[in-house]
Amino acid sequence: MSRIGKKPVAVPAKVNVAVAGQTVNIEGPLGKLAWTFRPEVAVALDDDAKQVRVSREVDDRQGRALHGLTRAMIQNMIVGVTEGYEKKLEIVGVGYLAAIAGSTLQLRVGYANEVHKPIPAGLKVTCPDQTHVVIKGIDKQLVGQFAAEVRHVRPPEPYKGKGIRYDGEHVRRKAGKAVGA
Repeated sequence: MSRIGKKPVAVPAKVNVAVAGQTVNIEGPLGKLAWTFRPEVAVALDDDAKQVRVSREVDDRQGRALHGLTRAMIQNMIVGVTEGYEKKLEIVGVGYLAAIAGSTLQLRVGYANEVHKPIPAGLKVTCPDQTHVVIKGIDKQLVGQFAAEVRHVRPPEPYKGKGIRYDGEHVRRKAGKAVGA
């Protein structure tokens, strides 16, 4: 049995959870999220204990995998509507910078032209200064996906470490040509 799937999800006082058919709707102080789960699992809401329980309908490999996944998704949704998620990116390089223009993130990272990334609905993107980008939202997947797309524009290179990296990410550096001589 899945260790993660067995564990019930606690529902805080300011969060409303509703299960209708195959859909879980969660509403909290920061917003609303909905997710449709697979028929291999069942989700039950216990109003007295203020918790959500996930159980398996089938005991095959797919059902076992979806058991823990469903519980984790519901937990992430509850954390999202109460606290929210945040990713910080750091831009390293001479002349590299970021700016917000309307609903577009503009990146100047060493290419001939600026790179424009449209900001998805549901995310709040800010630039506290020109070399940092902060991405906030209630959907963990959307926050992480957009942060990965921005990082993919110019990943950090191993010789000088220039590029876009997550805040606190360690970039392994290589020695240049002069080391072999």
